[in-house]
Amino acid sequence: QVQLVESGGGLVQPGGSLRLSCAASGSIFSINSMVWHRQAPGKQRELVALITSGGRTNYAYSVRGRFSISRDSANNTLYLQMNSLKPEDTAVYYCNVVTIHSVLGRKDYWGQGTQVTVSS
Repeated sequence: QVQLVESGGGLVQPGGSLRLSCAASGSIFSINSMVWHRQAPGKQRELVALITSGGRTNYAYSVRGRFSISRDSANNTLYLQMNSLKPEDTAVYYCNVVTIHSVLGRKDYWGQGTQVTVSS
């Protein structure tokens, strides 16, 4: 059984940094991409950053230049380095692994989320 466990969230002052981690346990095959999403109170969940199996990255415009997504494939761990944090970055951050199998199709795995609060 696959489990994704996020960690690293917390309270930080504006301008500060946090590093989120997402550790995957269990066997995950045919990974297409690994993604960080976030959901702020009263808002829809939005994609923050993704990294493909080939290592390509993409970021939401609002975090470009401040956030960096990376992964440790050997340990099936995904990271999100967040710098120059702003109050509008406050949200629950979710890890998502997308697998695409030639026969079984697409399957998404989700973590439980970790709270990030940016406030003075």
